[in-house]
Amino acid sequence: MTIHGAFRFGLLGGLGVLTALLIGNAVVTLATVITYVGFALFLALGLDPIVRKLVDRKFPRPLAILVVVLAVLGLFAGFVLALVPVIVEQVTNLYNSLLDFVTTYNSLGELITAIQSIIPIETLNVQHTVDGIITFLSDPANLANIGGGVLSVGAGFANGLLGAFLTLMLTIYLVISLPAIKDAVYRLVPATKRENFVHIGDQVVDAVGKYVIGQGTQGLANGVLSFIAMSLIGAQYPALFALIALMFSLLPLVGTITGSIIIIATQFLVDPSHPSTAIWVAVYYLVYSQVEAYVIGPVIMNRAVKVPGVLVIIAALAGGALMGILGAIVAIPLAASVLIIMRQVIVPAQEAR
Repeated sequence: MTIHGAFRFGLLGGLGVLTALLIGNAVVTLATVITYVGFALFLALGLDPIVRKLVDRKFPRPLAILVVVLAVLGLFAGFVLALVPVIVEQVTNLYNSLLDFVTTYNSLGELITAIQSIIPIETLNVQHTVDGIITFLSDPANLANIGGGVLSVGAGFANGLLGAFLTLMLTIYLVISLPAIKDAVYRLVPATKRENFVHIGDQVVDAVGKYVIGQGTQGLANGVLSFIAMSLIGAQYPALFALIALMFSLLPLVGTITGSIIIIATQFLVDPSHPSTAIWVAVYYLVYSQVEAYVIGPVIMNRAVKVPGVLVIIAALAGGALMGILGAIVAIPLAASVLIIMRQVIVPAQEAR
């Protein structure tokens, strides 16, 4: 290789590395936007089967889309107008209950003694923990960091509301435009291979849509049943904890267990004089978790996405490690999509050799 050839090769290689770095930086910068678009597309694929079912029932497609969009907007508005005031009220009551619990004692020492009587000292040394917190708060630099963290939390909450609104708008637009988007993608494939690609693509879209509907149904079932059960038990703040149960159920594998632990622990804290209430709530979630693990979950996974159990665990863990909560949610339908491609493209190609 001549000097000029080596120089040209090195220059092209350097430009390639620089281009890759620029693309990576752009992806990191646009990560939030990509997340909104990806989640909106995920929801749109979940709503598309409902639109197609309405079309199969002789609804004109524009009317079917209008019905689905109005239903989504109605659910969103109903959540805001009906649930939010109740949840805000119950969060306020929860705060007041915790405040009453703290202020019923004449001194900090009495409070520490009361808490330590509940928690074994081998598990947590409350006095040592409180001393550490006081030492931490005594440093002005730490107080400044806490103030900045509070501002960051407020900004994050505002960004979350904005993100939810943008995701809703993007979902509606994608539901309307999904056939045109799929047609545009299919046209990029050579005509000789297009029919098979369309067949596989439609199966992938169906798998994702069924998973979204199934996971949403599972979360809704957990939320409704939690509200009914906690209302019958006489637990505190059933609407608030039903919402927590619903939201955590959307997370695969560990969502229901994590939400249940939070609810049970909080029930005990807000009403320590009646531990039987928290015990009954724990019994309910123990029974429900078994029903969900052995009845509801397998039905959704086997009928909706047809992913083996071990792959469900691997996909959820890998997705959560790579992309956090969103990754854990979308990992299972992505695994189903990969399985479809392997079964209908890679395996037949290997068999044909």
